[in-house]
Amino acid sequence: MFKGKKILLGITGGIAAYKSCYLVREFVKGGASVKVVMTPSATKFVSPLTFSTLSKNSVAADIWSSDQTTQSDIGTRHIDTANWPDVYLIAPASAHTISKLTHGSADTLVSLIALATRVPIVLAPTMDADMYLNEITKANLATLQERGYHVCQPDFGEHASGLSGPGRFPEIESIVKQMETILSGSFRDLQKKRILVTAGPTYEAIDPVRFIGNRSSGKMGFAIANAAAQRGANVTLITGPVHLETPRNVERIDVESAQEMYDAVMAHAKRRDVVIMAAAVSDFMPESPATQKIKKSATGGVPDLKLKKTPDILATLGKKKISGVLAGFALETQHDFENARTKLKEKNLDFIVLNSLQKGRRVFGSDTNVVTILDRKGKTEDLPESSKFDVANRILDKARDLL
Repeated sequence: MFKGKKILLGITGGIAAYKSCYLVREFVKGGASVKVVMTPSATKFVSPLTFSTLSKNSVAADIWSSDQTTQSDIGTRHIDTANWPDVYLIAPASAHTISKLTHGSADTLVSLIALATRVPIVLAPTMDADMYLNEITKANLATLQERGYHVCQPDFGEHASGLSGPGRFPEIESIVKQMETILSGSFRDLQKKRILVTAGPTYEAIDPVRFIGNRSSGKMGFAIANAAAQRGANVTLITGPVHLETPRNVERIDVESAQEMYDAVMAHAKRRDVVIMAAAVSDFMPESPATQKIKKSATGGVPDLKLKKTPDILATLGKKKISGVLAGFALETQHDFENARTKLKEKNLDFIVLNSLQKGRRVFGSDTNVVTILDRKGKTEDLPESSKFDVANRILDKARDLL
């Protein structure tokens, strides 16, 4: 798979830097041309000479040459290097470098090239467990994935500090496999597929000022839309009121109420290969919204608020079967699996994604999620806590397998 490929390997500071030697060996054995760039901190752990010997290419570890008089082409080296590879792998990727990439810092060759290159960038986050689990690191990784970076999930185990947990350098085999997938183009497995995703809450007006809503942030639906677009799909995203940026190459339609979302979905669901209903659509709406703001009287009582059901978008889609694969979400506070299976059957879905608010789990607004995927054949798949982007890809894997 690597024959004739050009791989640029960025190495950052950390005890696991020595494991990158095995990566270079595997890539070279597979027929790839390999060049290595290092941060100054990385050279404290492994000598550039080691990687130069293994790759049979010179190693760059400094933006500036030590002898400017003999290295007059140093000014464009980062651009030339950025334009050279088919893929750019940073392994190990330290918490420091991940932060730099997130915020556009360019003070090392590793981060400078990441800004300049146009090829896929793959990260292998490697750090102590507490650093990896820190909310800042998790948010940085989520942001980079949203921008199109590929992430090799770290392993779980004992660290050099003696602590145990996630953050260990991934197994060489798993990194090699992911690199093969990216270089083969198979990560674009949804090309020409037409996918519709819904996201966010709906707001049901009580009066011109107040509304009935819910706590949905829309992050899960936006992650699905983003992941699908990165995998080559033609994506339409119908979203309720949220404060999120539109993913690249995604057509976005903004709505507010359940009725507006119903109308938009029915207008766009036909001839879709996949419809994933991740929106938290309100189940009820005021029967007669006031045309003026309802005033609070010092002596008056509390006004009655009569509700009626909103249109059931998912049930309508399941009944009409106007699309291909149809998936929904179930957010439950009790009897999780029972309620999810009932919804799966009654709505005539191909599969359903179960979220649970039990055991103090944080769902709304979080960058991570813990879900179970249940399909109509009775199969269940429990996913460990992962970024919503990774969860999105597993959901898309399930949809792809059912096409």
